Amino acid sequence: MKTIIKRSIYLSLLLSVSAAGCKREFLEPNPLSIYTPEETFQSADALWATLVACERNMRHEFMGDGAPLVTEMIYSDIAVEGTTDKPGPAQDLMLAITPDAQLDNVDYNRIGWYWREGYRAIRYANTAIRYIDVPQDYASEAEKNHLLGSAYFHRALRYYRLVHQFGDVPAVFFMPTEPKLDFYSTKREVILQRLKEDLEFAEEWVPDDVNRGQVTKGAVSHLLTKVNLALGLFDEAIQSANNVIGGGKYGLMTERFGAYQNDASRNIIWDLHRPENKALAGNREALLLVIDRINIEGNHDGGIRLMRNAVPFWSNAGIITPAGNRGMSDQPNVEIPLVLRYGRGIGRIRPTWFSQHGLWTDDTDLRHAPGNWMTMEDLVYNDPALKGDDPNYGQPLRFRNESGTVLSNDTIRQWFDWPHYKVFIEDPQRVQPDGGNTDWYVFRLAETYLLRAEAHVWKGDLASAAADINAVRIRANASPVDAGDITIGTVLDERARELYYEEPRKTELTRVAYIYAQTGITSEYGKSYSLANFSDDNYFYDRVMDRSDFYNKGVRTNFGTEYRMAQYHVLWPIPISAINGNPQGVINQNKGYTGYENNVPPLDYVIEEQ
Repeated sequence: MKTIIKRSIYLSLLLSVSAAGCKREFLEPNPLSIYTPEETFQSADALWATLVACERNMRHEFMGDGAPLVTEMIYSDIAVEGTTDKPGPAQDLMLAITPDAQLDNVDYNRIGWYWREGYRAIRYANTAIRYIDVPQDYASEAEKNHLLGSAYFHRALRYYRLVHQFGDVPAVFFMPTEPKLDFYSTKREVILQRLKEDLEFAEEWVPDDVNRGQVTKGAVSHLLTKVNLALGLFDEAIQSANNVIGGGKYGLMTERFGAYQNDASRNIIWDLHRPENKALAGNREALLLVIDRINIEGNHDGGIRLMRNAVPFWSNAGIITPAGNRGMSDQPNVEIPLVLRYGRGIGRIRPTWFSQHGLWTDDTDLRHAPGNWMTMEDLVYNDPALKGDDPNYGQPLRFRNESGTVLSNDTIRQWFDWPHYKVFIEDPQRVQPDGGNTDWYVFRLAETYLLRAEAHVWKGDLASAAADINAVRIRANASPVDAGDITIGTVLDERARELYYEEPRKTELTRVAYIYAQTGITSEYGKSYSLANFSDDNYFYDRVMDRSDFYNKGVRTNFGTEYRMAQYHVLWPIPISAINGNPQGVINQNKGYTGYENNVPPLDYVIEEQ
């Protein structure tokens, strides 16, 4: 009956259209109202709303199952994709990462997300920039410039990422007013120079006293430091970092604070990374945050889900006791509810041996201390079926039995250490917790110190570099490093210790690789590099091969996929959909990927208007 009614309605509509088809006035628009951008953006609040969209976009990078930041981590020296039960995840990068592959799927990779969402956020920022002069209700000229500077920051943040993920990309520094199908790639360094100019304006006008989640002056100077480094302007990078470190607003948190400060079993590292503490007014280390609370408007990610992504699949039936019985339970109502203490992980982020062990050079470092850092041997066999039948019930996990047999059938996914202090996020909305809602650091002062240290290393001032690195290390109760031992690799090591699931690791490694290629400075591997053959020989690849025990070492998953990486993976492929959707222009493809042969010289200028 419903089908008949629907068909009758559709037929009536069709007849109405047909009957009116001979009358020209039927085709003429007669809208009840028209909202043009000039009318929509009459108020400053309306333009500020476009930046709220940028903030929401920024939050999505960290949140959800298979979050985009996971792709940044597995494309580096610190981790690989740990999903081993199917083909498709980014493990054999030569096969899985191509321009026409699945580039935006939580089970594979999120390269396409960065391209799509990067340009989406740029569009939001460009909207505010384009219509900045329309509102007449600014409280002052300073508010107008504050808004404009914040929009410049959001645009610069996305372009900083895009040029170190994809290299030369289209520079859209205007708001298209009609469909545009003739984009061309622009040189990376040209885009970076424009970002520097915009950020210098923003640095002057964006204040620090804003709501948590909004752009701060400290965040602007921090991003400007990265851009100055990328341009090889090391003295200017030091100055922009000084603006944050010495400005009086920010400081490393060295004393206990926040919700757990009276818990003697915890320490400053635990305090620093608790969800309740990140947005506290007294947290002087936070430069830029994303705000993620239960039921927040526009939050559809289900929380950060970081325990699911970063904790090993310890509950898998493949972990057995020395007696040969299934050892683990992920149920919350058992006598030993490990799932409530550590979350139900599936091991998407599988750390390398280097990031689990090689990084940690002394036993006093709080970031690797018991309670903050978890090993598999810290877990116990907790399956209720073991009780009374297997003497291993309640005993610590063992990697091998007495005869030497490994007690896990998938050591890639099921057996590794992890930073509990970072990934443990309470999850009251799930029976089996995997990471709930939490604010998260985008920029933190500890990274500013490490950026300044890097600039000092490039200049050869190793004593100053040591002072900055040691400021971060001493806070963590780690032994100071000696100036004579410092290289760029030393800085990258400290970043790996301090900035797990904060820094975009692939982006930063590629930025460093570009600096080596631009300057010709000899790396710790005794090599110098050139932009002329960047995709054939680069520091990014040498660093990953040196630190990773997976890529190109013959390691295979249980499914049979081999972990492989090539030199050209220093840059990601431009998605084929972007190239094919631009028939009147040319978006260049990166070397190593199909379509590179169709490239044309990139633009050496930024187009300001359509």
